[in-house]
Amino acid sequence: MKFIDLFAGLGGFHKALHELGHECVFASELDPVLRETYKLNWGKDINIHGDIKKIVTNDIDSIPKHDILCAGFPCQPFSKAGKQLGRKDDRGTLFDEIVKILEKRKPKYFILENVRFIAKHNNEETWKAMKAEFDRLGYKVDHRDYSPHDFGIPQHRQRIFIVGSLNGLDHFSFDKVDKYKKPVVELEKFIETNPINAKKLPKANQDCIKLWQELIDCLPKETKIPGFPIWGMEFGATYPFEETYPHLLTQEELAKYKGNFGCSLKRMTKAEQLASLPSYARVEDEFPDWKKRYIKQSRKFYKDNKEQIESVVSKIAELPSQSWQKLEWNVGEGKRKINNYILQFRASGIRVKKTDFFPSLVCTNTQIPIIGWQKRYITKEEGLTLQSLEGLELPPNDNAAFKALGNAVNSKIVKLIAEKLLKEESTKLNGQQQKMTFQKSETTLAH
Repeated sequence: MKFIDLFAGLGGFHKALHELGHECVFASELDPVLRETYKLNWGKDINIHGDIKKIVTNDIDSIPKHDILCAGFPCQPFSKAGKQLGRKDDRGTLFDEIVKILEKRKPKYFILENVRFIAKHNNEETWKAMKAEFDRLGYKVDHRDYSPHDFGIPQHRQRIFIVGSLNGLDHFSFDKVDKYKKPVVELEKFIETNPINAKKLPKANQDCIKLWQELIDCLPKETKIPGFPIWGMEFGATYPFEETYPHLLTQEELAKYKGNFGCSLKRMTKAEQLASLPSYARVEDEFPDWKKRYIKQSRKFYKDNKEQIESVVSKIAELPSQSWQKLEWNVGEGKRKINNYILQFRASGIRVKKTDFFPSLVCTNTQIPIIGWQKRYITKEEGLTLQSLEGLELPPNDNAAFKALGNAVNSKIVKLIAEKLLKEESTKLNGQQQKMTFQKSETTLAH
């Protein structure tokens, strides 16, 4: 069958359907670097275009007839990590371009992928509006959330997969896909041992880890490492954050308190006082409950352990970034060695997580997972494996490569879904082929 690949990226949909024997007749990708990479992977003659919005508006007839529409349309408008504007965001309206193509070409099937939050966005109003469009066009629709780790790949990446069919979905069930679920394969089987092309963790980052390790080592063994985010800036801070908060106080009132790491706010202008507070405390609104809780917990942790950790705290206070002054220990009662785990330097802090699976690959190169015991970032080849895109070329630039991987669809999941969704069609085609062969044989015998 013929398919089109919208918002194509590296071609996760293409790889899955190509392996099932289907033919790509049209692709679109806004990023010119990814368009060239797509051609490297799928042939120079591939019919790949740019802005799908312009194509649909100005020349929708150039999109050829096809049997399957595939699209991992932009997820940022619906993502919890974004502003959650949904269809108010210009990229959110790209769903409307999909609808226009479905209406124009009426493919038998479609497979869409997005962040799972899309089904809950705006109290499910976004999903209801999408579903109404599918109903209007005559498509029976179903959806389910999947992550690569459901199918033995050590990456936690929850996404919603939406399928549609003009012929109904009596032949298809996500339960059939669920039968391929299996325990996560050991992470070590998906990574190399000190590969030559690996990017080492910079010395500054390693020194930061050493400081936090020093703090952990100072704690008595019976003291549990907190599971809540430890915000070092709160060590010694006294500024108010519950009934009132800094922006509501005058310069004179705020001078009575202490800011980052116990820094006195006396003899400062109001602007200097605010600059001496954690960045999250400079807001002009009331602090949300979760923020109040983390502040309170971090201050208590410091008060309870001040005597043991004080010498290290002064060093952590000198780190160049407030995000480096936070630690997220997500390994519970595991061994108290940071470099034993998977790490990330995030805006929310240094995240330490178990080695059961990698965190979701995201489209920012500042959050590339770090293999702690090898003191390196994962390689591009390992990223391809985690997205089931083995063997594909990536943009030569590391930033562009990991952005592409973060935006990619996992090809193995698509293939499992497509195989079941298109099985009825394959059976029909095989049946017709067998019938034609039988008729040809009869004709030959008759002569």
